[in-house]
Amino acid sequence: MATFVPRNVFPALHSLPRSYFLGHHKAGLDKMKTMLSHIDLVIECRDYRIPFTSRNPLFEENLAGRERLIVYTKKDLGSGGQQKDRNRERLIQDFQQPTAVLFSDYKDKTSVRKILDFARTHATALNSLTGSRMMIVGMPNVGKSSLLNALRGVGVHKGKVAHTGAQPGVTRKIGTTVKIIEGEESGEGVYLMDTPGVFIPYVPDAEAMLKLALCGSVKDTIIAPTTLADYLLFHLNADDPSVYGDYVSPTNDVMVLLDAMARKTGRLQKGGEPDIEASALWLIQRWRNGHLGHFLLDEVTPETLESEKRAHESVGLSLSQGRKMVKELRKQKSRQKHLNAI
Repeated sequence: MATFVPRNVFPALHSLPRSYFLGHHKAGLDKMKTMLSHIDLVIECRDYRIPFTSRNPLFEENLAGRERLIVYTKKDLGSGGQQKDRNRERLIQDFQQPTAVLFSDYKDKTSVRKILDFARTHATALNSLTGSRMMIVGMPNVGKSSLLNALRGVGVHKGKVAHTGAQPGVTRKIGTTVKIIEGEESGEGVYLMDTPGVFIPYVPDAEAMLKLALCGSVKDTIIAPTTLADYLLFHLNADDPSVYGDYVSPTNDVMVLLDAMARKTGRLQKGGEPDIEASALWLIQRWRNGHLGHFLLDEVTPETLESEKRAHESVGLSLSQGRKMVKELRKQKSRQKHLNAI
């Protein structure tokens, strides 16, 4: 029997959409800017599985001037709790200095308390009679609302206030401030404001778009489910192909895997034909829920950190490119509207 050899490169897909910057993203960001003068701390959430790709430079550009805490959410979905995971986390913390960094799983009260301790220390240093106001920001579906609910539950022992969901766009407007830490005699406590997720105007790297889509930052209808499933299979094979061993032997052919999954799980259409798209969505959701291994889509090494540093320095180019792209799209729509009217 031939030894299975996984793909070492995923094929380039230049035709993928490169933007998911919606109207409520811009409106939310504009509103955040107007409220910044009332905010003491910005808590920026990024996805643990894509620590580089889930960074949105718009926050650094538009919310500058306030102390920032970076929280890498969904740690439980990317970390196996091994030494290599801890080493990787130290690399990220060192890279982000002097900005403070924490890693969180909203279901883990210990990690939630670390964020609360940071917020309490920050608020105490302000010594304000009116308490402290903080804002939580991040890319769509990165886990902001789930974290806010967890901070409120652990901090003041009260129930959920922010709606959450599997698809991006559940939070579309800036909400009211929510108390997460009770006040003491010298102050009113700490309040946190939920905000809508904000996508970047333009994604210059097609693979970055695949990563964001696979992690749920864009709706599942934007990129074909079979394409996302194929990209997931690429990573599953690199990490541990045995995780789908109940369905088929290790394979680089996503259609073989999806066909086998459809037949095994009963996802069939009329005539007994396998429902490939339904199986692809099911496979993706299984990974998102942590049932197909725990690994990162971004590679974190000293070398990739150096590349990320260079990307930081050239971020203005991609933002400018994004604005030009949006402007060109508007022109095209206007021209089409004019042609339709003739």
